[in-house]
Amino acid sequence: MLQNDYNVAPSRITAGARSEYVPLADNDTAEGRSTNRRIRIVILPKLDQFYEMIEQGMKQASGE
Repeated sequence: MLQNDYNVAPSRITAGARSEYVPLADNDTAEGRSTNRRIRIVILPKLDQFYEMIEQGMKQASGE
């Protein structure tokens, strides 16, 4: 979806798993293992564009 609908370059997408290393529940039960099978999507801005947006907002707020 990110690639096809929003033209996000594949080189900007990273996948990682932490459930084995940072479990939310005990893995001794099926329910606990199910809880630990999770996906979190974190979208980070391009920092240069982010700082430019902040600068523009500050200029607008100060009336420049």
